Amino acid sequence: MDLENKVVVITGAGSGIGEACATLFSKNGSTVIIADIDLKKAQTVATKLAEQKGKTLALKMDVTDFNEVESVLQKVVDSYGQIDIMVNNAGIMNQLRAPTAEHTFDDWDSVIAINQTGVFYCLKASLKHMMHQGHGRIVNIASLAGLKASGHNLAYSASKFAVVGMTKSSAMEYAPYNIRINAVCPSYTQTPMLDAVVENQPGIDKKLLRFIPMGRFAEADEIAEAVIWLASDQSKFITGQTITIDGGLSL
Repeated sequence: MDLENKVVVITGAGSGIGEACATLFSKNGSTVIIADIDLKKAQTVATKLAEQKGKTLALKMDVTDFNEVESVLQKVVDSYGQIDIMVNNAGIMNQLRAPTAEHTFDDWDSVIAINQTGVFYCLKASLKHMMHQGHGRIVNIASLAGLKASGHNLAYSASKFAVVGMTKSSAMEYAPYNIRINAVCPSYTQTPMLDAVVENQPGIDKKLLRFIPMGRFAEADEIAEAVIWLASDQSKFITGQTITIDGGLSL
Protein backbone atom coordinates (compact mmCIF):
# COMPACT_ATOMS: atom_id res chain seq x y z
CA MET A 1 0.00 0.00 0.00
CA ASP A 2 1.04 3.62 -0.51
CA LEU A 3 1.34 4.32 3.22
CA GLU A 4 5.11 4.69 3.48
CA ASN A 5 6.02 7.96 5.27
CA LYS A 6 2.39 9.07 5.53
CA VAL A 7 1.58 11.05 8.67
CA VAL A 8 -1.36 9.43 10.43
CA VAL A 9 -3.25 10.70 13.49
CA ILE A 10 -5.40 8.14 15.32
CA THR A 11 -7.65 9.16 18.20
CA GLY A 12 -8.31 6.71 21.01
CA ALA A 13 -5.25 4.76 19.88
CA GLY A 14 -4.23 3.62 23.35
CA SER A 15 -6.19 0.36 23.07
CA GLY A 16 -8.62 -1.68 21.00
CA ILE A 17 -9.31 -0.82 17.37
CA GLY A 18 -7.23 2.36 17.62
CA GLU A 19 -4.17 0.43 18.79
CA ALA A 20 -4.69 -2.15 16.05
CA CYS A 21 -4.84 0.64 13.45
CA ALA A 22 -1.68 2.23 14.84
CA THR A 23 0.15 -1.11 14.66
CA LEU A 24 -0.91 -1.79 11.07
CA PHE A 25 -0.13 1.71 9.81
CA SER A 26 3.28 1.47 11.48
CA LYS A 27 3.98 -1.88 9.82
CA ASN A 28 3.22 -0.21 6.49
CA GLY A 29 5.82 2.51 7.09
CA SER A 30 3.61 5.38 8.27
CA THR A 31 4.50 7.88 10.94
CA VAL A 32 1.80 7.28 13.54
CA ILE A 33 0.59 9.82 16.10
CA ILE A 34 -1.11 7.95 18.91
CA ALA A 35 -3.61 10.41 20.39
CA ASP A 36 -5.49 9.35 23.50
CA ILE A 37 -6.97 10.99 26.59
CA ASP A 38 -4.94 8.45 28.60
CA LEU A 39 -1.36 9.48 27.85
CA LYS A 40 0.13 6.47 29.66
CA LYS A 41 -1.77 4.06 27.41
CA ALA A 42 -0.69 6.05 24.35
CA GLN A 43 2.93 5.97 25.48
CA THR A 44 2.77 2.21 26.04
CA VAL A 45 1.58 1.69 22.46
CA ALA A 46 4.20 4.12 21.13
CA THR A 47 6.98 2.30 22.98
CA LYS A 48 5.80 -1.04 21.60
CA LEU A 49 5.83 0.31 18.03
CA ALA A 50 9.20 2.01 18.50
CA GLU A 51 10.67 -1.32 19.60
CA GLN A 52 9.55 -2.65 16.21
CA LYS A 53 11.36 0.23 14.47
CA GLY A 54 8.14 2.18 13.99
CA LYS A 55 8.02 5.97 13.68
CA THR A 56 5.57 7.13 16.30
CA LEU A 57 4.61 9.85 18.76
CA ALA A 58 2.23 9.69 21.73
CA LEU A 59 0.15 12.77 22.52
CA LYS A 60 -2.66 13.45 24.99
CA MET A 61 -5.88 14.45 23.27
CA ASP A 62 -9.31 14.98 24.77
CA VAL A 63 -11.61 14.98 21.73
CA THR A 64 -14.32 16.83 23.68
CA ASP A 65 -12.05 19.90 23.97
CA PHE A 66 -11.81 21.66 20.60
CA ASN A 67 -8.90 23.85 21.70
CA GLU A 68 -6.92 20.76 22.67
CA VAL A 69 -7.78 18.97 19.41
CA GLU A 70 -6.70 22.02 17.42
CA SER A 71 -3.50 22.38 19.46
CA VAL A 72 -2.51 18.71 19.03
CA LEU A 73 -3.09 18.74 15.28
CA GLN A 74 -1.12 21.98 14.94
CA LYS A 75 1.74 20.35 16.85
CA VAL A 76 1.66 17.44 14.40
CA VAL A 77 1.81 19.81 11.43
CA ASP A 78 4.61 21.82 13.03
CA SER A 79 6.59 18.62 13.63
CA TYR A 80 5.91 16.70 10.41
CA GLY A 81 4.68 19.27 7.92
CA GLN A 82 1.26 17.78 7.26
CA ILE A 83 -1.50 15.34 8.24
CA ASP A 84 -2.11 12.83 5.47
CA ILE A 85 -4.58 10.58 7.28
CA MET A 86 -6.94 11.12 10.22
CA VAL A 87 -8.64 8.16 11.92
CA ASN A 88 -11.44 9.25 14.24
CA ASN A 89 -11.67 6.26 16.53
CA ALA A 90 -12.13 7.59 20.09
CA GLY A 91 -15.42 6.42 21.54
CA ILE A 92 -17.25 5.05 24.56
CA MET A 93 -20.36 2.98 25.29
CA ASN A 94 -23.29 3.78 27.57
CA GLN A 95 -22.53 2.95 31.19
CA LEU A 96 -26.10 1.69 31.65
CA ARG A 97 -28.04 -0.22 29.00
CA ALA A 98 -31.63 0.86 29.49
CA PRO A 99 -34.74 1.72 27.46
CA THR A 100 -35.03 5.28 26.22
CA ALA A 101 -37.26 6.58 29.03
CA GLU A 102 -34.76 5.29 31.60
CA HIS A 103 -31.68 6.55 29.80
CA THR A 104 -29.58 8.75 32.09
CA PHE A 105 -28.58 12.31 31.30
CA ASP A 106 -24.99 11.50 32.24
CA ASP A 107 -24.81 8.70 29.69
CA TRP A 108 -26.36 10.87 26.99
CA ASP A 109 -24.05 13.81 27.64
CA SER A 110 -20.80 11.83 27.87
CA VAL A 111 -21.45 9.51 24.91
CA ILE A 112 -22.60 12.31 22.60
CA ALA A 113 -19.67 14.52 23.67
CA ILE A 114 -17.05 11.89 22.78
CA ASN A 115 -18.59 9.85 19.99
CA GLN A 116 -20.38 12.62 18.09
CA THR A 117 -19.06 16.04 19.03
CA GLY A 118 -15.52 14.66 19.25
CA VAL A 119 -15.70 13.45 15.64
CA PHE A 120 -17.03 16.84 14.55
CA TYR A 121 -14.17 18.62 16.32
CA CYS A 122 -11.58 16.33 14.72
CA LEU A 123 -13.15 16.73 11.29
CA LYS A 124 -13.23 20.51 11.64
CA ALA A 125 -9.62 20.78 12.80
CA SER A 126 -8.09 18.22 10.42
CA LEU A 127 -9.95 19.47 7.34
CA LYS A 128 -8.43 22.91 7.82
CA HIS A 129 -4.94 21.44 7.42
CA MET A 130 -5.96 19.09 4.60
CA MET A 131 -7.49 21.94 2.63
CA HIS A 132 -4.27 23.92 3.03
CA GLN A 133 -2.04 21.03 1.88
CA GLY A 134 -4.39 19.99 -0.95
CA HIS A 135 -5.06 16.39 0.03
CA GLY A 136 -6.21 14.16 2.84
CA ARG A 137 -7.94 10.94 3.85
CA ILE A 138 -10.24 10.57 6.84
CA VAL A 139 -11.68 7.35 8.22
CA ASN A 140 -14.34 7.54 10.91
CA ILE A 141 -15.06 4.57 13.16
CA ALA A 142 -18.84 4.30 13.30
CA SER A 143 -20.69 1.10 14.19
CA LEU A 144 -23.34 -1.33 13.04
CA ALA A 145 -25.39 0.53 15.68
CA GLY A 146 -25.17 3.54 13.36
CA LEU A 147 -26.97 1.66 10.57
CA LYS A 148 -29.69 -0.33 12.33
CA ALA A 149 -31.70 -0.27 15.54
CA SER A 150 -29.84 -1.01 18.76
CA GLY A 151 -32.15 -1.40 21.73
CA HIS A 152 -31.33 -0.12 25.21
CA ASN A 153 -28.46 1.80 23.67
CA LEU A 154 -29.89 5.17 22.67
CA ALA A 155 -26.95 7.55 23.11
CA TYR A 156 -24.46 5.18 21.48
CA SER A 157 -26.80 4.47 18.57
CA ALA A 158 -27.59 8.16 18.10
CA SER A 159 -23.90 9.07 18.15
CA LYS A 160 -22.97 6.43 15.57
CA PHE A 161 -25.85 7.34 13.24
CA ALA A 162 -24.46 10.88 13.50
CA VAL A 163 -20.96 9.69 12.54
CA VAL A 164 -22.39 8.02 9.42
CA GLY A 165 -24.24 11.24 8.53
CA MET A 166 -21.20 13.44 9.12
CA THR A 167 -19.12 11.09 6.98
CA LYS A 168 -21.47 11.35 4.02
CA SER A 169 -22.08 15.10 4.28
CA SER A 170 -18.43 16.05 4.67
CA ALA A 171 -17.34 13.61 1.96
CA MET A 172 -19.65 15.30 -0.52
CA GLU A 173 -18.37 18.75 0.46
CA TYR A 174 -14.64 17.96 0.27
CA ALA A 175 -14.41 15.49 -2.63
CA PRO A 176 -13.57 18.33 -5.06
CA TYR A 177 -10.55 19.19 -2.88
CA ASN A 178 -8.85 15.78 -3.08
CA ILE A 179 -10.01 14.80 0.41
CA ARG A 180 -11.72 11.44 0.84
CA ILE A 181 -13.85 10.68 3.91
CA ASN A 182 -15.23 7.21 4.68
CA ALA A 183 -16.36 5.18 7.67
CA VAL A 184 -16.26 1.61 8.89
CA CYS A 185 -19.16 0.12 10.84
CA PRO A 186 -17.96 -2.80 12.96
CA SER A 187 -20.22 -5.01 15.01
CA TYR A 188 -19.02 -6.64 18.23
CA THR A 189 -15.22 -6.64 18.27
CA GLN A 190 -12.76 -8.17 20.74
CA THR A 191 -11.72 -4.98 22.55
CA PRO A 192 -11.72 -3.66 26.13
CA MET A 193 -15.09 -2.06 25.33
CA LEU A 194 -16.66 -5.46 24.60
CA ASP A 195 -14.93 -6.94 27.65
CA ALA A 196 -16.65 -4.31 29.81
CA VAL A 197 -20.08 -5.19 28.33
CA VAL A 198 -19.55 -8.89 29.05
CA GLU A 199 -18.29 -8.14 32.56
CA ASN A 200 -21.41 -6.09 33.33
CA GLN A 201 -23.75 -8.66 31.76
CA PRO A 202 -22.37 -12.17 32.33
CA GLY A 203 -23.40 -14.56 29.57
CA ILE A 204 -24.27 -11.83 27.07
CA ASP A 205 -21.37 -12.93 24.84
CA LYS A 206 -22.94 -16.35 24.24
CA LYS A 207 -26.30 -14.73 23.44
CA LEU A 208 -24.73 -12.29 20.98
CA LEU A 209 -22.76 -14.99 19.18
CA ARG A 210 -26.00 -16.77 18.26
CA PHE A 211 -26.88 -13.85 15.97
CA ILE A 212 -23.56 -13.77 14.10
CA PRO A 213 -23.57 -16.18 11.11
CA MET A 214 -19.78 -16.50 11.21
CA GLY A 215 -20.06 -17.58 14.84
CA ARG A 216 -17.44 -15.29 16.37
CA PHE A 217 -16.67 -11.68 17.22
CA ALA A 218 -14.40 -9.55 15.02
CA GLU A 219 -10.74 -9.11 15.89
CA ALA A 220 -9.49 -5.52 16.17
CA ASP A 221 -6.92 -6.05 13.44
CA GLU A 222 -9.69 -7.09 11.02
CA ILE A 223 -11.25 -3.66 11.47
CA ALA A 224 -7.82 -2.04 11.10
CA GLU A 225 -7.31 -3.78 7.74
CA ALA A 226 -10.43 -2.08 6.37
CA VAL A 227 -9.32 1.26 7.80
CA ILE A 228 -5.92 1.23 6.14
CA TRP A 229 -7.47 0.10 2.83
CA LEU A 230 -9.80 3.12 2.92
CA ALA A 231 -6.81 5.34 3.75
CA SER A 232 -4.75 4.00 0.86
CA ASP A 233 -4.76 4.62 -2.89
CA GLN A 234 -6.24 1.17 -3.36
CA SER A 235 -9.59 2.84 -2.64
CA LYS A 236 -8.84 6.14 -4.38
CA PHE A 237 -12.27 6.50 -6.05
CA ILE A 238 -14.24 5.72 -2.89
CA THR A 239 -15.62 8.46 -0.67
CA GLY A 240 -18.66 8.95 1.54
CA GLN A 241 -19.08 5.21 2.08
CA THR A 242 -19.67 3.04 5.13
CA ILE A 243 -18.19 -0.45 5.15
CA THR A 244 -20.01 -2.91 7.41
CA ILE A 245 -17.72 -5.41 9.15
CA ASP A 246 -20.00 -7.71 11.11
CA GLY A 247 -19.54 -11.38 10.22
CA GLY A 248 -23.03 -11.33 8.70
CA LEU A 249 -24.84 -10.02 11.78
CA SER A 250 -26.79 -7.42 9.79
CA LEU A 251 -28.15 -10.18 7.54
